[in-house]
Amino acid sequence: MEKYSIFLPTREGSIESEWRQCLEQLKDVRLTGKKLAKLNIFIDSKDITQYLVSNKYIYNSLLESFGDQCPTFNVTVHPPEKPWKVAVEAGYIDSKSFDIVSKKWNSIPYIVRSNGIVKEVLAYGLGTGLFPEDTFSAGNAAFDQMRAILEAEDMSFDNLVRQWNYIGGILEITNEIQNYQAFNEVRNENYTKYRSANGYPAATGIGMKFDGVKFDFIAVKAEGPINIIPIENPDQLNPYAYEQKVLKGIPLGGRYNKHPPQFERAVLLGNNLFISGTASIRGQDTIGLGDVEKQTVVTIENINKLYHSNKIPHDEKNASGQSMELIILRVYVKNQNDFAKVKAICSRYFPGVPAIYIEADICRDDLLVEIEAEYLNYIN
Repeated sequence: MEKYSIFLPTREGSIESEWRQCLEQLKDVRLTGKKLAKLNIFIDSKDITQYLVSNKYIYNSLLESFGDQCPTFNVTVHPPEKPWKVAVEAGYIDSKSFDIVSKKWNSIPYIVRSNGIVKEVLAYGLGTGLFPEDTFSAGNAAFDQMRAILEAEDMSFDNLVRQWNYIGGILEITNEIQNYQAFNEVRNENYTKYRSANGYPAATGIGMKFDGVKFDFIAVKAEGPINIIPIENPDQLNPYAYEQKVLKGIPLGGRYNKHPPQFERAVLLGNNLFISGTASIRGQDTIGLGDVEKQTVVTIENINKLYHSNKIPHDEKNASGQSMELIILRVYVKNQNDFAKVKAICSRYFPGVPAIYIEADICRDDLLVEIEAEYLNYIN
């Protein structure tokens, strides 16, 4: 992405009414040299039935508005800050030096951007409506869809650089198995079968109110070498090195161990730094129990550690004195009552940055906030 915009309704209404207000704002925005590539649409539904109805309504309205130029998109049940029922995050990409094509796999719109040397695929909303009560089946179905799209574009899981994993009832435990841990087992199984590249994508694993498992992803393939650099935080253990004591539930099927989350803290890809979903964790332990303000500050400190990695060039500056511009913050807050506190802190540390705040369970029951970010690198 080269630019993000956040859209909110102007007046309260139903999900469909508030979405229409956001859609009209979207259609009014015209950015020279930029193409609307992706939409994350966060809504507040009372149940899975209402969600599926709203998802279909939004899908049809996007096809009606954009036709064969439809961006890739995802609709998830992540309530925005009250009183709104809808909030929209829009991402725009460079259309001057790349060919950009909107495609479909079955009914899923996705975007392919290429310049003859580098090819990028963006696909959002995989797994919608599949196995909403079964994390194992839902996770495998979403992975199957992702693999099919990648194969259609002559890619594989080795080309993944950024992945978003939305897990319904992420903290719920059934038969001593937590949904998040179930997802981690599914992810390990699929990566073991279909991924041979060293390291992992940057990723977010976050709860959502309904539906089983949904994916968004970005994949990149180049004719020659391409630098995809994992970035570590010296204050945090890599998630794939977590010890068994921080993983919930029992091992599956008589296995000896549970598999930890498999993602990098951040990934530098060309001009973009993808900061994975980041929380108040030092080493592998939660910091600031019960204190959302403390957790927000520690989370931001973790993000800044990643940004200041010596693997990232910071020797040239842009007009604002930065070598990299923070172009988006997405902030997941567990409790609606904490929105104001979290927003105040984020605004103080990152003034003027486009940010969207939504309600979500985090991957640990003692975590109250999670933040992901993306930077645009000005070094050529």
